Amino acid sequence: MSSAQSIDGALQVPIIDISGFGDGDAAERARIADHIDSAATEVGFMQIVGHGIPEQVCAGLVEAMDTLFGLPMAQKRACIAPAGVNRGYTAPKTERLSYSLGVYSPDDLFEAFNIGVQAADFPDIALPPEHYPANIWPAGQQRLRAQIEDWFTHAAQVARTMTRIFAVALGLPEEFFAPYQDHTMDVFRMNNYQLPPNDAVVEPGQLGMGAHTDYGILTILWADAVRGLQILDTDGVWHDVTPAPGALLVNLGDLLARWTNDRWISTLHRVLAPIGEDGRLYRRRSAAYFHDGNYDAVIDTLPGCTSPARYAPITVAAHLTQKIAGSRELALNTGAGREADRLRAALSE
Repeated sequence: MSSAQSIDGALQVPIIDISGFGDGDAAERARIADHIDSAATEVGFMQIVGHGIPEQVCAGLVEAMDTLFGLPMAQKRACIAPAGVNRGYTAPKTERLSYSLGVYSPDDLFEAFNIGVQAADFPDIALPPEHYPANIWPAGQQRLRAQIEDWFTHAAQVARTMTRIFAVALGLPEEFFAPYQDHTMDVFRMNNYQLPPNDAVVEPGQLGMGAHTDYGILTILWADAVRGLQILDTDGVWHDVTPAPGALLVNLGDLLARWTNDRWISTLHRVLAPIGEDGRLYRRRSAAYFHDGNYDAVIDTLPGCTSPARYAPITVAAHLTQKIAGSRELALNTGAGREADRLRAALSE
């Protein structure tokens, strides 16, 4: 399932304080895990507070994104990676996220910049560089690099906290997911949705970011508190989602849905074009930390979620390669039938 459940046409993304999971008593930890389970089962999205990322780290990320996307286009284009390498700069109108579900759409409007875990980060493990490529940074920008790397480090800690909570919520040992993420191939993508003034033409049906599900285990999202992000409910209706003050959005990815045999939801979502009802352009920024797991980890149905199993086992690398080929290499994914049908139905409304 990849759509959230609405009640009487309304959809709520719950706000969950996770601060008590680390040092709370058994009752507090169980309460947090129960709230996570409910959100994961009904919505696939949640807002978390008490995540422990200092405000100055958040402020540094925002400053870094403003600096990064404000660079001259020639300097940004110098950071474009070779085809098939999920790093560096992505220019506007060069990706189509809906292709990851096998559904045609016009070019997405966003520009982005990716960094991630590198093979060099694990000198004692022979990791394939195609899955752990080196990061690409704009020349002479040490401050923004330090600010982004600081956020990356903190987000990685939050991701591991969330997988411990997930394990408890699923009735598993707290460290169940640890062996699947000890050399996790995580990616951090910063997005800018402000269209250049000389290229503000939006085609019919064109979006800031096309409808898609996230690919990995979970996503931790910082976003401006402005309209743009929408998630799809079971009735085919799109709902706005705006983060609460101080909250991070967390949503589940396809791998976790596969692991739980769709007990938990990897929810279809999209980002609207950055144009208000008055036709004026506005700015929206977001930054998504994708926690994806080890490239060689085999994702198979978890104990207690197997009646009947809907998915065959698959490695993290094989799954991600198929998805990224759709969005970045513009090859329609033919392996996402149910999600594609649900998206086509919503688009036809």
